[in-house]
Amino acid sequence: MRPQIANLKFVTNNPTLTTIALEKPFCAFDDSVSKGASYEISLYVMVDSDATSSTSVTDDGDKPLRATFHHTKGGQLGPYKAGTFNIPNCISPPKLSDAADSAKASTVLSEYLIRVGDDSACPYDTELLEVCNSPLSEDTSYRFKFVLIDRTAGIVKDQTLWSDPIKTNKLRQSSTIETWPGQRSNGMIAITYLLSMLTLIVVAAFFATLKESRKSSTEVRYQCPTTQGEDDPPVGDEGPPVGDEGPPALDEDPTVEESSTPDH
Repeated sequence: MRPQIANLKFVTNNPTLTTIALEKPFCAFDDSVSKGASYEISLYVMVDSDATSSTSVTDDGDKPLRATFHHTKGGQLGPYKAGTFNIPNCISPPKLSDAADSAKASTVLSEYLIRVGDDSACPYDTELLEVCNSPLSEDTSYRFKFVLIDRTAGIVKDQTLWSDPIKTNKLRQSSTIETWPGQRSNGMIAITYLLSMLTLIVVAAFFATLKESRKSSTEVRYQCPTTQGEDDPPVGDEGPPVGDEGPPALDEDPTVEESSTPDH
């Protein structure tokens, strides 16, 4: 058998720029397992090349390769070990229906799948660990192999074929990302933006003019007169009211006239 990319029903975004999710090898090594022995499965990763399909993951004594991610320059110079896990339970596997339960989904998926490139810390580990599930390179094709290892003897008991090439995604330039319906070009987007701004300016100018017009109308309606006609009498200088001639003059006092008349 060959390692297979995970079913899209389980992982919708796969592969990504730096990860690839694979299905674990259920029931693949049943004929190679002896009762009472202890086993583990190792996952080897290598950048695809013309020689990958014939590349071995063992030394002359059937020992598994101990080449690390750093030694192989991320799989460019040869295969490296990206992960290890127990043999999947082929007799009573977890129920796929439980994946719909949010409380069980993570556990179920981890039993069925392994995500390559899921450890962003190991590339910076100064101890150069033997197992390093480092993020993969974008836009790069990789091949994968599952290897059954006898823990007691420390030897390879069985292995799958190398997988078909599986390529990580490529980072898209922002100018190529389609964000408008109808596959509009960048020129159409620019024109739409300019028209929108022009419309906004026209609307703002209209409301500003309307506001100024209302302000002028209000000032004319409530303004008090500040000038008068030349023929109008000045305010406060209109003379006494009609019928009010004021007090009599002193030279018209009748008592003064009687005292000046001679007696006869």
